[in-house]
Amino acid sequence: MNLPNRAQVAEWISNGENSYVEFKRDDVQPEKLCKEFAALMNMRGGYILLGVEDDGTVSGLTRDPKKTEEWVMEVVRNCVRPAIIPEWYSLEWKTGKFIGIISLPSDAPYKPYQAKRGSSWMTQVRVGTTTREASHEENTRLSRQGGQFQYDHMPAPNAGINDLDMKRIINYFRYVRQQENLADDEFEHWEYLLRNSELMCELNGNIVPSAAGILLFGKNPKRFFPQVGITAVAYVGTEKDYDARAREYIQGPLISLFLPPEQQSMNNYPVIQRNFSDPISIVETGAIEQAVDFVRRAINIKAYIDSGARRQEIWDYPYQAVREAIINAVTHRDYAFEGTDIELSIYSDRIEIISPGHLPNAVTVEKMRSGYRSARNKIIKEVLRDYRYIEAKGLGVPRNIIKEMREHNGT
Repeated sequence: MNLPNRAQVAEWISNGENSYVEFKRDDVQPEKLCKEFAALMNMRGGYILLGVEDDGTVSGLTRDPKKTEEWVMEVVRNCVRPAIIPEWYSLEWKTGKFIGIISLPSDAPYKPYQAKRGSSWMTQVRVGTTTREASHEENTRLSRQGGQFQYDHMPAPNAGINDLDMKRIINYFRYVRQQENLADDEFEHWEYLLRNSELMCELNGNIVPSAAGILLFGKNPKRFFPQVGITAVAYVGTEKDYDARAREYIQGPLISLFLPPEQQSMNNYPVIQRNFSDPISIVETGAIEQAVDFVRRAINIKAYIDSGARRQEIWDYPYQAVREAIINAVTHRDYAFEGTDIELSIYSDRIEIISPGHLPNAVTVEKMRSGYRSARNKIIKEVLRDYRYIEAKGLGVPRNIIKEMREHNGT
């Protein structure tokens, strides 16, 4: 986070406190100051202006700026965990009157941050201009953002092995992972295999599917996780409107049921092109393929016959870019956000895919452009890599979206 100049500070003071700017006198109690540190770090960082009253009046620092800086760093060291080192800057507002500016980074990786209160440590969150203790759900969400808790590892409530689609499970282990060829009805052995693959886990002494198991291979994922759908809409113009050319609510397991290798020569099933692989046939489509197919039906596609007498298609958008964006959304979305689906919106001039939740860990858009790797849902990522939907090398965005789009139309 860059330190602000005088004009920016003047604008902040004029606008008043908000979700990322806090005013404090420099005689504030250490515990109260640390609450603001932790709350801002748990959101998107921000600034604390010392020597500014709640109403925006600049009272100035009552101590030498250097001594105030030392005091701030000591307070942070003793009263905030994990440890942080904020940036400090003193700005002379009027002759002999200084404002202390504490800058907190926006990409803090070790959430949740906690402030000391007596002998206890409390997670704090920022809501508008106020700071309060985090709820259990907020604390859990912050833990996931900090990489301390993986949602796809958690047990699926009230689910059992019968809620998994064994056709897809068998397809995965036999033909994708090429593991031991167990009999279809050897449930005890399948359960052992699923536990070791983290597609099942223990809950109160029972073995149940994990969230990843249900999301990837569940017969009805929405029964256990209502937020897992994809709302797909093709609009007539450039904005959302009730007047739409097509609408579809996509649900079901993420993974398709593929034809076994020995039957790939059969032509009675649709053929798809996975990333980095040869075309293969699908018996039952999963959510990923349904979403890609919705785009294919909703955009313009020109067909031609190549020199080998084979039918080829030219999409309005590069196929790999569309596919990568959809795979990215289902792989890295924050599944803890309930009541919110992935949005797939097709307009007359663009496609938008909105995946609920903030970027995980220390990920930024610029890091994504450069090929930065980070996974919010590691089991889902690993299974999709087994299917060769992804390479998990961090190259999906720079190579399959940016490069493909530049080659397609220069954008």
